[in-house]
Amino acid sequence: MFARTAALAAALFASGAVPAWADGLIDNVNGMTLDAKGKVVNFTGLVIDDDGKVKQLLERRDKRPEKLDYKLDGDGRTLIPGIIDAHGHVMGLGFSLLTLDLSATKSLEEALARIKAYADDNPSRPWIIGRGWNQEKWGLGRFPTAADLDAVVPDRPVWLERVDGHAGWANTAAMQAAGVKPDVKDPAGGRVERIGGKPAGVFVDAAEALVSKAVPPPRAVDRDAALIAAQDHLLALGITGIADMGTTIDDWQAYRRAGDEGRLRVRIMSYAAGIDAMVAIGGPRPTPWLYDDRLRLNGVKLYLDGALGSRGALLKADYADMPGQRGLAFVNDTQLLNMMSRAAMDDFQVAAHAIGDGANAQALSAIEELAKDYKGDRRWRIEHAQIIDPVDIPRFAKNGIIASMQPVHQISDRLMAEARLGPARLAGAYAWRTLSQAGVPLAFGSDTPVESPDPFAGLAAAITREGADGQPFGGWQPQERLGRVEAIDAFTRGAAYAGFAEDRFGTLMPGMRADFILLDIDPLLSTPGELRSAKVVETWVGGVRRYQQSEVR
Repeated sequence: MFARTAALAAALFASGAVPAWADGLIDNVNGMTLDAKGKVVNFTGLVIDDDGKVKQLLERRDKRPEKLDYKLDGDGRTLIPGIIDAHGHVMGLGFSLLTLDLSATKSLEEALARIKAYADDNPSRPWIIGRGWNQEKWGLGRFPTAADLDAVVPDRPVWLERVDGHAGWANTAAMQAAGVKPDVKDPAGGRVERIGGKPAGVFVDAAEALVSKAVPPPRAVDRDAALIAAQDHLLALGITGIADMGTTIDDWQAYRRAGDEGRLRVRIMSYAAGIDAMVAIGGPRPTPWLYDDRLRLNGVKLYLDGALGSRGALLKADYADMPGQRGLAFVNDTQLLNMMSRAAMDDFQVAAHAIGDGANAQALSAIEELAKDYKGDRRWRIEHAQIIDPVDIPRFAKNGIIASMQPVHQISDRLMAEARLGPARLAGAYAWRTLSQAGVPLAFGSDTPVESPDPFAGLAAAITREGADGQPFGGWQPQERLGRVEAIDAFTRGAAYAGFAEDRFGTLMPGMRADFILLDIDPLLSTPGELRSAKVVETWVGGVRRYQQSEVR
């Protein structure tokens, strides 16, 4: 009997399809997790029970169980909890993997060449859709224009989202298809970039809808394909859970289809795209955990401002590089209080997008007002919290507000932030350590597909504040660097806490879901360069191996 079981286990491991119902042992590993207080716990063996949960952590001297259904020799590799991305866009990532991606382009000319090649390779597509452009990275000194696009694709509509999702770039055919008139007005919370008083081709924040409304919506089968692509990509990077910021009812239905059919392999903590989507998905309250803790609607995401790159982030004072402009306020104080109260009254968690110091102050004031009436464990979240007036930092800790931040943004935004703000206003920019020392819970993510979801680039950024090129030497605003354990904590236990999931996953203590990864490096001992190039050897979710480096995908 044992021989047959051992043979079955070997065959299952070879196929990568280890069953969740089998008791098993992952042995001979350099194991590391964090306990409930954020302290490091080391182990060399991990026992998984028949529910896919951690049964026991073993030290080297501990006796190993004798009766097992399977055993894996970890070959001394490092084993850590699965990474949880505290802020991403699952379907956005999936579609970015299936459509035109301009995020790697370094100049307008390179981007235009890629757009033309994509259009030539896809002659049957009625619209050319893509994302990822960044005029700051191109060193363009201006926004791109419809005329730029017309030169390479004059005969079909083209619609391309900026890397941060807060602006869109259209050609003339797209503006005509959407019925954009030369005298179109700026909508509330949006801005139409103009040349000679007429739309120039870039539409910022709420103005994006002037064109995007005409883009053919993806079909259900397209969404299913995007979800598969997103999950494959996340698992290969060691990400076992993600907070999906801005879930639509169509997104939710794709997640439910995947769950019903056994195709949901990562854990998704969902935040609805506004109050209407929150009610449509959850009804009177947040959903229960579904599919063995793989899916739950936690709450709602609300936008307060735009992004720094498009000068949509709401600032307290003028942009240093654009006097007279302070960004875009998406809602006034009364509207914000009404929306947040509507969510809180039915126990939905609120995640408020705030990038500029003006928007962060607005969110903090709203939370302080609502906290008088809505007691208990609310875990108010502020997403990004990139630019904060230092006087407002103690206000985060006052109500246990979670700072949901993305370390890679600091690497990408450094030079732009200096230009947008000026040196005198950088003290509260991407202020991870200051927030942590003030007692503010940190939850780290990537904002994928705005940035790569690679968590090891995020970890390296958090501990060095240097780019992959090692610049600036010693780190930008180096006083805000975090220690390695703090950074790992924010990408695991902290991200789970931010989604009310700390009692289910995020650590590898007994009773928790057996979500873990095997690495080719030790993140506590490796150099920043080694950390950035870390490779995930295996990814396990709920005691089941979901990714193996040697797999042909």
